[in-house]
Amino acid sequence: MKASTAGRMLDGEQVREAADRLMGAERIGKPIGQLSQAHPGMTVDDAYAVQREGIRRRMDAGAVVRGYKIGLTSVAMQRMMGVDEPDYGHLLDDMFVLETVPVRTGELLQPRVEPELAFVLGHDLPEGRVTVADVLRCTDFVLPCLEIIDSRYDAWRITLPDTVADNASSARVVLGGVPRSLRGLDLAALGVVLRVNGQIVESGASGAVLGNPVNAVAWLANALAGHDVRLKTGDVVLSGSATRAVDVHPGDHVEAVAEDLGAVRTRFI
Repeated sequence: MKASTAGRMLDGEQVREAADRLMGAERIGKPIGQLSQAHPGMTVDDAYAVQREGIRRRMDAGAVVRGYKIGLTSVAMQRMMGVDEPDYGHLLDDMFVLETVPVRTGELLQPRVEPELAFVLGHDLPEGRVTVADVLRCTDFVLPCLEIIDSRYDAWRITLPDTVADNASSARVVLGGVPRSLRGLDLAALGVVLRVNGQIVESGASGAVLGNPVNAVAWLANALAGHDVRLKTGDVVLSGSATRAVDVHPGDHVEAVAEDLGAVRTRFI
């Protein structure tokens, strides 16, 4: 059964209470039960309202939106969640970690890592319907990246509204340090390898991301337009994982290598 996507069922107080629960779970390091169980009629529109409430509070505390992440970009993940399109979350400045700085697992609940391509925009995307050509024209460069996802729900038990409310399960981002122009790249056919402690644990191809990661960025731009938000110069967009997510633990060294783009590395303590 597909998740309900249209309309709002939760009132303002329920949205604020849901945001309270998620932020409390992150603050004290203890997962909560599913919001979709507490609110059986919760829709995806409700979930985005909860997500925006949480982001608003973090911005009020000084955080700055630096971009967005796209999730559920593979057919297999969409089928598993009972949906037919991706979801998205916000990337805040305090989520970005340098390659030289270890990721502290004690600040997270149940982290997993995914290899992705990051698009960095050199121009604002246009108003109105955004096309793939617009994305190609406005992208300054791409980078390999590692997205560390996390869930504020017990044992990663989630439905689509749960993960959307939880800022699409986002937590940390590690970007590679060598930018690459899109010119000459076949973004639909880049091989991606994920290693943990030197061992290959996952491999895939960029075409698993909606057929081409550029398609994912165009989808995001049009989804955001429904909330009067445009992708701007300097925004970082994580286009979605080419492989399944892998659990990580203190002591792990992780590396993602993307064909023609190089590597990105981090370690967990």
